[in-house]
Amino acid sequence: MVRVVKRDGTVEEFIPEKIVVSCVKAGAPVGVAREIAAFVGEKVKDETSTAEIRRFVLWMLRQKNPEWERNWLRYEETVKKRETHGG
Repeated sequence: MVRVVKRDGTVEEFIPEKIVVSCVKAGAPVGVAREIAAFVGEKVKDETSTAEIRRFVLWMLRQKNPEWERNWLRYEETVKKRETHGG
């Protein structure tokens, strides 16, 4: 089982489906979202930070369609109330 370290320092199991859901919310089709999740899953090692996973995802979204990356960042700023700094 691969574990990730969250922003608050807690550790949880890496769940690729969370990436799929977030990418779809950003506008990516399900097939592309699964492709991104698979790519990230190959890069993630035990105790990778969620910040690093976020960078991978944003980079992939930007490569596929820059609007999807902007949608993701806008969501973080408005819904999650996070200050974002791109990928």
